[in-house]
Amino acid sequence: MQLRDYQRKAIDQTWEWIRANDGHPCLVLPTGAGKSVVVAMMCREAVTEWPETRIVMVSHVKEIIEQNAERMRAVWPAAPMGIYHAGMKRRDLGEPITFAGIQSIRNRHDDVGHVDILLIDECHLVNHDDEGSYRRFIGELQGINPQLKVIGLTATPYRLGHGLITDKPALFDGLIEPVSVAELLAKGYLSPLTCKATTKRFNTSTIHTRGGEFIESELQKLIDTTEQNDVVADEIVERGAGRKSWLVFCTGVDHAQHMAEALRSRGITTECITGDTPRGERERVIADFKGGKVQAITNANVLTTGFDAPCIDLIAFCRPTLSTVLFMQMAGRGLRLSPGKADCLVLDFAGLVHQHGTITEPRFKKVKDGVGDAPVKVCDACSELVPISVMVCPACGAPFPAKEVEPEPVRKPTLQDYDIVHGVNPDDVHTLEVTEWAWKRQTGKSGKEMITVTYYGCLSDRPVVEYLTVMHDGYAGSKAWQRICAMANEVSEHLPVGLLADSNLDTVCAAFNKAPHPSEIRH
Repeated sequence: MQLRDYQRKAIDQTWEWIRANDGHPCLVLPTGAGKSVVVAMMCREAVTEWPETRIVMVSHVKEIIEQNAERMRAVWPAAPMGIYHAGMKRRDLGEPITFAGIQSIRNRHDDVGHVDILLIDECHLVNHDDEGSYRRFIGELQGINPQLKVIGLTATPYRLGHGLITDKPALFDGLIEPVSVAELLAKGYLSPLTCKATTKRFNTSTIHTRGGEFIESELQKLIDTTEQNDVVADEIVERGAGRKSWLVFCTGVDHAQHMAEALRSRGITTECITGDTPRGERERVIADFKGGKVQAITNANVLTTGFDAPCIDLIAFCRPTLSTVLFMQMAGRGLRLSPGKADCLVLDFAGLVHQHGTITEPRFKKVKDGVGDAPVKVCDACSELVPISVMVCPACGAPFPAKEVEPEPVRKPTLQDYDIVHGVNPDDVHTLEVTEWAWKRQTGKSGKEMITVTYYGCLSDRPVVEYLTVMHDGYAGSKAWQRICAMANEVSEHLPVGLLADSNLDTVCAAFNKAPHPSEIRH
């Protein structure tokens, strides 16, 4: 199987991290990046290179176990693997590779025996403190093999109320981030999300919190009313015209059922899935949804992970949450590509984008940071929700008015105030009203190629040059490509699809030179 460049990079960086460091790494791969392919190839390489290696991969969701096992067979048909999961009626142990449910295997460490590598999917669920099913299982395996390596995998390396999963105390000691959501979008590996500000928006200011999240009973009482459900359903139906596969996130079981009833009464073929839905019924509903027989699914707390339906082209946030991880998981359901799907419309009744930021620039916070609004704004022309830094709406092309900047006080810079790399005072920031920009490939003094972007203002303004060291190794090259991907997302409708997939610098420069420039920059 031919890996994408970032998938190969993810595997190589993981092995390099383990060779260079003690402790346990966390591999961060956005939703839709092909995590199961990366896992399968890592397992194949480890067992092929070192035949005595024993690997166990654990997850909390049956669907994730099935997906990972299926991908393993696709990548390596002869893979020596087994599955250990009570619900699947599989208890295979003794193979070099085992995919297991944590609830089924957590007390079976003696039967599992020596393990060299423990892979944990959705590892943000692992407790920071030394408690819980995952930590107990890890402790028992370490008692058998003190050299056990734990590799976490997640799209969201944060825990509500704590921060990064590497913040102490923590199991994981370092993050490996080979690719960003912005880069995947810019290279055409993910479906764009277009997020609209809705007419109706829930007001959660009166809801109390517990453990860093809204109290569910209060939330359901506030949100789940006949009047609000009707208003929300009307807006979903109106804005969803022409879209085929809708996913609605609700506050609880009753709310999910009531929203399903409201959509059905408006002629939408709708099913409801909750934690109480029998397995067979759930599988039937999902199959009908993917097959186009069901247009909408309402759900309560069950279709956030382990549910891949590339056909989803509309998501309705009807469930307020203080968890940025949950927000990213819900939004991630619409990121997968599907034939005939141009994008996925997100209707944000819960105000999650204002609260948590965009999927390319999420704002993760601890409980003590409070709620507050994330730096996003609404396009007056089309109601698109975009990052605060965007100067031209990526959805409709309407420019945002230039922000008035108050004159800054003049002060003499001192040596310690200067940026050690660029030689400028970081406090001495100016605004340039851009009239033109020029993208150019050039060779630096080191002999490596780079891209320069020159921003021009009026005749009396000095041009500003931005250097993008895209061909450099490590952090510098990665950050340069992330910067280009972020700019590509802002003017995506003016760029060829998949422009950045081959990383041809001349092609990239030519395309950006034809795209609209920002109205202003700060430098």
